[in-house]
Amino acid sequence: MSFPVWPVAALMGSLVSLCVGSSFAKTLFPAMGAEGMSAYRIVLATVMLMLFFRPWRRRWEAADLWPLGIYGVTLGVMNLLFYKSIEVIPLGLAIAIEFTGPLAVALWTSRHARDLLWVALAAAGLGLILPLQGLDSPQALNPVGIAYALIAGVFWAMYIVFGQRVARRYGRDATPMGMLAGALVVAPIALLQSGTALFNADWLVGGLAVALLSSALPYALEMYALNHLPKNTFSILLSLEPAVGAVAGWLVLAEQLNPQQMLAMGFIIAASMGSAWSSGQRRSN
Repeated sequence: MSFPVWPVAALMGSLVSLCVGSSFAKTLFPAMGAEGMSAYRIVLATVMLMLFFRPWRRRWEAADLWPLGIYGVTLGVMNLLFYKSIEVIPLGLAIAIEFTGPLAVALWTSRHARDLLWVALAAAGLGLILPLQGLDSPQALNPVGIAYALIAGVFWAMYIVFGQRVARRYGRDATPMGMLAGALVVAPIALLQSGTALFNADWLVGGLAVALLSSALPYALEMYALNHLPKNTFSILLSLEPAVGAVAGWLVLAEQLNPQQMLAMGFIIAASMGSAWSSGQRRSN
């Protein structure tokens, strides 16, 4: 069996696009704030996906509002909290902390003792990141940023659960409609925080670039990869996102991680990869 070059390339391209987009978004925080850029990202991405998928051609009913609304609110809050986290902590570490959410979902369904190893690795990684040694330590990260990333991870876990349900029920129309619901939540928050700066045409091009790089393009590439790769392979490769984020943060934002932080990120990546591998083993047995 030949190596799936194009699906793997598509998934890695998705990770690079997402992380570069997030890094670029962070450069615009001083002007727009994390709330403003989050609104730009989700609102403009919603417009792009709406025009591409045209979900209005489907017949929608009042009963569809609840599942799509929950999914969309989860998606919107997750994105907003993630941007709030990278406002004060490095991108790669924020992604690593956020990864504990989907990792917890995967481990929750486990019934094998070997999966305790992945729990231990994730706990060790968090232990190295969290300011357990005191806030005055040079290794300590901003506790507010850590809290935002952890809560974003919780919403990511919820997003996975609700996303699977609406994907089975609505197919490809779930994402643009969910994004619309998320935009209706995030946009008012951004308007209260950023005010009239949201309507400054000078930032529209930057907002379009963030929406394209962080949402529209990664979604399209991930859908292609997911349709051509086994799910456990997809999940293992997806676990590289914190490392890609760290490189993007270094290149775009000049964010440097100390050895302890890099080790912590490595533990969490290993835990995520191991969990994905174990899940694949269980399905194949």
